[in-house]
Amino acid sequence: MGEFVKLEVSGSGVGTIRIDRPQLNPLNDQVALEIGAAVDAAAADENIRAVIVYGGERVFAAGADIKEMSTQDPVEMFRYIGRFQNVFTRLEQLPVVTIAAINGYALGGGCELALACDLRICAEDSQLGQPEILLGVIPGAGGTQRLPRLVGVGRAKELIFTGRFVGAEEALRIGLVNEVVPADEVYARATKLAERFAAGPRVALMAAKQVIANGIEADMATGLLLERQAFAALFATEDQTIGMESFVANGPGKARFTGS
Repeated sequence: MGEFVKLEVSGSGVGTIRIDRPQLNPLNDQVALEIGAAVDAAAADENIRAVIVYGGERVFAAGADIKEMSTQDPVEMFRYIGRFQNVFTRLEQLPVVTIAAINGYALGGGCELALACDLRICAEDSQLGQPEILLGVIPGAGGTQRLPRLVGVGRAKELIFTGRFVGAEEALRIGLVNEVVPADEVYARATKLAERFAAGPRVALMAAKQVIANGIEADMATGLLLERQAFAALFATEDQTIGMESFVANGPGKARFTGS
């Protein structure tokens, strides 16, 4: 699709947004726009039922392109960082499950890109973090908002205030990543997980994702109402019938869903 970002689609319904910009996948304006184009293409492709974001075997994304950013004035930067926020929000709002497959560094904007995904799988030697404070600024592409929602306010403040890197085991312990695997197994593990979601009940997965996203911003009563409405609406889907009939006949985990 773009010079640095490609969307690859497998026969199993998994789309991979592949970032490849030498040397460490620095995220500049062009890369952000190309990620946005890949996200939009994935949203429009009915064959894609799960998405992996992957930076390759060496590095996920080591951060923003500081050289490009350093010459901007406040008005230009307001627009510039707004494009990153917009792209990452579109990724976050994809109606399918998204997985960040992390090798090496996921720092600054790279960490914020991973935070916009639903799940994060990282290598044993990965390093994650929001080191923007060491440059005299703060995270600007969602880190101050998504990180506290994921790991808690106190932990997020400590990570953002210090700018320190977080190793894989600590990232797992604090909930920053969902799983840690050997470096040469990251993409394979993400693919296996994505294929599971791609074969799952598409509408139910979409409903779960939307209710969690919308409900967490609301009070408990509103969140419960959103859940009840979505739960009831799923009884109009073919997958609900398939899933419950399969459970009654064969027990859990054996349904073959159609995605409708």
